[in-house]
Amino acid sequence: MEKVYIETYGCQMNFADSDVIAAILTKDDYAICEGAEEADFILINTCAIRDNAEQRVRHRVRELRALQNRRHQLRVGVLGCMAERLQSRLMAEEDNVSFVCGPDAYRKLPELMKEVRRGVSQSAPVSAVELSETETYADIEPVRLSGNGISAFISIMRGCQNYCAYCVVPYTRGRERSRDPETIVREARTLFEQGYREVTLLGQNVNSYSWGEQDNTVGFPDLMDRVASIDPRLRVRFATSHPKDLSDRLLEVMAAHENICRCIHLPVQSGSNRMLKLMNRKYTVEWYLDRVEAIRHYLPDCSITTDVIAGFSTETEEDHQATLELFRKVRYDYAYMFMYSLREGTYAWKHLADDIPEEVKKRRLNEIIALQGEIALENNRREVGREYEVLVEGVSHRSKEQLFGRNSQNKVIVFDKGDAVPGSYRRVRVKDCTQATLLGELTQ
Repeated sequence: MEKVYIETYGCQMNFADSDVIAAILTKDDYAICEGAEEADFILINTCAIRDNAEQRVRHRVRELRALQNRRHQLRVGVLGCMAERLQSRLMAEEDNVSFVCGPDAYRKLPELMKEVRRGVSQSAPVSAVELSETETYADIEPVRLSGNGISAFISIMRGCQNYCAYCVVPYTRGRERSRDPETIVREARTLFEQGYREVTLLGQNVNSYSWGEQDNTVGFPDLMDRVASIDPRLRVRFATSHPKDLSDRLLEVMAAHENICRCIHLPVQSGSNRMLKLMNRKYTVEWYLDRVEAIRHYLPDCSITTDVIAGFSTETEEDHQATLELFRKVRYDYAYMFMYSLREGTYAWKHLADDIPEEVKKRRLNEIIALQGEIALENNRREVGREYEVLVEGVSHRSKEQLFGRNSQNKVIVFDKGDAVPGSYRRVRVKDCTQATLLGELTQ
């Protein structure tokens, strides 16, 4: 039985995909191992959204040459979005990569790996990079490779058709297709029965989830209601929401279920209407702020997080200042903040100049980071004295005598462990904070 080691780069969806990959391979009598040194195959599951993510993968692939020189039967495969984007070019540029496999072709992995092994003397590269309009892997029960046995990801849909100007996802993951809701509910129920106490429903744009036809359609609010109804002890999260599709109906469902977590990730990307139009985001700042106001109305205790890009094509200082002003208005609890990098194959790559100097991009990004740091600290200081139900996740990196968990708002709270154990719900009072973490004490 050959051993496979899977390395995962990128977002939550990639980690969920790695669990699917592990299930496919174990069913075909491959063994998943815990280290590269013992593997016969190393599979690198990749992200292509940003250039630095791809550069990390290329660096890792080149690192593996030394291990391959010691273990001549070892083969490296690159999977996921980077494989789909670069395809055979990747194997030509990284000559120690034996095969590539795109996100819709994971069922072909066992045969690809057998082909590689049959052609080992010629080291012939093979690939499977066809996009699918139907593949959701709904019938596959993922093998949970990592995590704490408490929280798990569930993919509810694949692909995207928003075609934001800067984004490669529609070209690497194909068009949107949703998964049968019965399979999602069944997977969530099974996880709860196995001891998991939190699930995160994943999609590029979960708000556009839709299954069925005409009057018999299950939308995302309906799906959330079904999953949350499994058991009140099962926390439910989701990612990611597109602002153009965030409905009042979803907020009403969230308000009706205490176990749907009070945290919404709402990527904004820019605070300038001109930039949003150029990015093809399909909403305005005014629409976005209306959705923020709706969240505050239905869910007053909800945290809001975001994504933002600094230095997109033609961005002016006025556009940048509009983004800073939006941050001051919304007061995000957390933000993923990035400097724009041009991605080959996107609309921007074909039609828009990457014309903002690197030093200007960096300065603008640093200004956003500094402002968000101030806001996050102010937000956390307001948490001092409040009490929350915390799902305990594990031992703190600070001390073996402390545990950590997250509240419904997805904020990490560190506290002296007392008699608490991972996987339990405990009441914790916040007594201090940093910019990133709340510090608390058990109250029961």
